[in-house]
Amino acid sequence: MKNKRMVSTVILTVSLGILAVCGNTSEEPSAQSDDTPNPTQIERKPHSDNASNETEETETNPSNTEPDQESAELTQEQYLKKLNEMEEADRNGEVGTTTVELENQETERYEKWDVELNRIYGLLKEQLSSEQMDQLREEQRAWMEQRDEKAKKSSLAYQGGSMESLEYVATQASLTRERCYELVAKYMK
Repeated sequence: MKNKRMVSTVILTVSLGILAVCGNTSEEPSAQSDDTPNPTQIERKPHSDNASNETEETETNPSNTEPDQESAELTQEQYLKKLNEMEEADRNGEVGTTTVELENQETERYEKWDVELNRIYGLLKEQLSSEQMDQLREEQRAWMEQRDEKAKKSSLAYQGGSMESLEYVATQASLTRERCYELVAKYMK
């Protein structure tokens, strides 16, 4: 009986790890206003280091947001296509086999989406009026707090286990990816 329980636990742990790498978490996306498309509703065409539970100061920092020249010239539709290609690359990437490998992959995925979120934010700084930008800045700060709270809450299901930090960073990565789609859909011209 003890062996069956242990085998079931191992199978469940591996399955959850695979789901986390694929960007699926058990948490439902938060409700959004009717004028903001849900990232899962947007048409998606085919195309590190150990994580800690602390947030780095460089992420989505409004003062460190310089868009690259290529991104600055993209329209909303083209930018959504770029995001779709990034997401497709995530899906087609090789999946790690150990918890450490999975966590490293999710950390890389989170960092990649965070860099993209910063690019988008920088582009919006150039496109939006100062009043709109002030509103977005406050919205973004609140979103960052919510993202980290959701990641913490999600990871507590594995408190004390090897999956805790993996779930934390996987949730951060998924929420950051969703936020990229949301900002492009809602604000980009």
